[in-house]
Amino acid sequence: MRNMRFAVSAAAALVSAVVLRAGEPKPPPAPEANPAAVAKWLETAYGPAAPPEAVKMLLAIARGSQMGPNDGWFGPCQTRYTFDWLAKACGTDPAHGITRDQFPGKPEWFARLDRNKDGRVGRDDLDWSDQSEYVQMAYMVNRLFRRFDATGDGRVTKAEWDAFFKKAAGGQEDLTSESLRDALLAGVGGSGFRPGDAPDPAVLVRGLFAGEIGSLQEGPKLGQTAPDFTLKTPDGTRTVRLSELTGPKPVVLVFGNFTCGPFRSMYPGADAVYQRHKGEANFLGVYVREAHPTDGWAMRSNKLAGVAVKQPATYAQRAGVAKTFCSKLTPSFPFLVDEITDPVGNAYSGMPARLYVIDPAGRVAYKSGRGPFGFKTGEMEQALVMSLLEAKVAASRR
Repeated sequence: MRNMRFAVSAAAALVSAVVLRAGEPKPPPAPEANPAAVAKWLETAYGPAAPPEAVKMLLAIARGSQMGPNDGWFGPCQTRYTFDWLAKACGTDPAHGITRDQFPGKPEWFARLDRNKDGRVGRDDLDWSDQSEYVQMAYMVNRLFRRFDATGDGRVTKAEWDAFFKKAAGGQEDLTSESLRDALLAGVGGSGFRPGDAPDPAVLVRGLFAGEIGSLQEGPKLGQTAPDFTLKTPDGTRTVRLSELTGPKPVVLVFGNFTCGPFRSMYPGADAVYQRHKGEANFLGVYVREAHPTDGWAMRSNKLAGVAVKQPATYAQRAGVAKTFCSKLTPSFPFLVDEITDPVGNAYSGMPARLYVIDPAGRVAYKSGRGPFGFKTGEMEQALVMSLLEAKVAASRR
């Protein structure tokens, strides 16, 4: 407990020196102060002003957060494409929804917006907030999926499915609801973590300031010009500059890393978006700092999946891990490796995972919430579809 108190209090002192911009707050609590006192001090320092995301996360850690979707900096996306925007683009009354006949874009675009597949796009179809019942069930499905995915490559094979069935059935020929429940939830505690995966508060503080659970920077805001960058592929044979890909097509940026289990499980969704829209947009992956290295917030589930990686200390080491990532998850679009000082990951607040849609003018049209909870490939695809629709409608009015 003393180590945890010291870590949180020391972090608060560092925040006061580096991050705080709120006048003259009182001196930070002493190392002996309990985490609740630290949280109270941080809140007092900002008063009614909204604190930076890094302070929100430190507040969550001080209060004992287990990194849930509503904690800290796991906020909603930023997007110019709301349901009201879509209704206006379609020339319809938002109160009545949008039918296929009223939609001026391609049928396949409409299909991606019509999330519940009832033939009409309504507000619920574009609701990706953590209050959405669909999103809550999607979180649950992803956690259960990772129980089936023994190799951690984001895909469940028939062999993996059969192996799970055999173990869950316990020698029987069928499964009951109770036996399936017991198998899926075995070892899961109140936090939802599997044994050996739950975070320690002191580890979270170190991970916060190391950039492993996320960048202290917040990245570009909606409508701002996307920061340019030039990076290489893991094998060093290709160099890509972002600004050379912007216009006339939008650009999708996918940030992630090998040791983030939720990213590995959700990445194939981004690859599927690429397959559906590769002729309409440019896609780039950016490989960033590890979220769960063996010398940081290590996870037992990673070890069981054969994903045991120490935080790379050199660019060559990071490129080597990125090669392993590409070998295991086989991305269809190019991934680029961020420099070891994380200039691009910090510029975009891309750690541990994040999604962007950059419009043809090079501006941020959509910025997902921070991963893992903000990494919603379906939300990103809807933003991309509406970006394509925006260009089509604008062209038709010229």
